Amino acid sequence: MLGSLQGVAGARVPFRHDAEFRYSRNTAIMRPMAPEHTFVTVQSRGVVTIPPTVRRNYGLDRPGAQVEIIEREGEIVLRPHVAVPADQAWFWTERWQRMEREADESVERGGIARFEDAESFLDELEE
Repeated sequence: MLGSLQGVAGARVPFRHDAEFRYSRNTAIMRPMAPEHTFVTVQSRGVVTIPPTVRRNYGLDRPGAQVEIIEREGEIVLRPHVAVPADQAWFWTERWQRMEREADESVERGGIARFEDAESFLDELEE
């Protein structure tokens, strides 16, 4: 959670409550944050650029990737939102969806066969 300290010349210095810091009368000394923390600038129209490495790590470097925005207890949380899990993306390709539609149409036309056991199925495949 963010807060602020009174810094040099009366300026407010932002800090994270979970950051380690020492404060003297004129100076706030803070330990560097863990590597997963970074600061970005909010542009005049509210645009925030997510660093490239973070985008790659969370699959946000693909066109159309989305981020869910959550407000809670004084924080703004950005959560990567992938509508389709990456390991299932193949199913939603145009080619695969076309094959799914063809299979559905075949089933509707009665183009299916039922077998009592695996041996009967294998015999049908051999013919």
